[in-house]
Amino acid sequence: MSDTVTPKFLGESSPLPTSPEEAELDYVPNPRKGQLYMVRFAAPEFTSLCPVTGQPDFAHLVIDYAPEETIVESKSLKLYLGSFRNHCGFHEDVTVGIGERLFTEMKPRWLRIGGYWYPRGGIPIDVFWQSGAVPEGLWVPDQGVSSYRGRG
Repeated sequence: MSDTVTPKFLGESSPLPTSPEEAELDYVPNPRKGQLYMVRFAAPEFTSLCPVTGQPDFAHLVIDYAPEETIVESKSLKLYLGSFRNHCGFHEDVTVGIGERLFTEMKPRWLRIGGYWYPRGGIPIDVFWQSGAVPEGLWVPDQGVSSYRGRG
């Protein structure tokens, strides 16, 4: 990456966007373009709102991707994920929507997201999405989040 590329949000005070649609993701050139490697972001305290009750839902999100031309700037991703705090959405829509937006805008070789949602009504809901088959030769570790277990 050249010294002249400065991510838009880096070093600035940035208010939390009021919605995921308003949130702007920033991408910078991949400093290892042409190499096959994986990047992982974990958001263990992700929050959105239940569209039925308006109550908060909590999840541990794990986003894995193999960059191509660009990488996502982490502060903009943090602000984007934080913008879901006041967003109503079902677990499935929220998880898959985050994965699809990142994949569409960043255009990585491959991307997957695991949404490990804490129980609502006694039922944990885990949601997984990936863009396609794992590229040959890419080391993809387990996401490291165990399934929810009650007392059983």
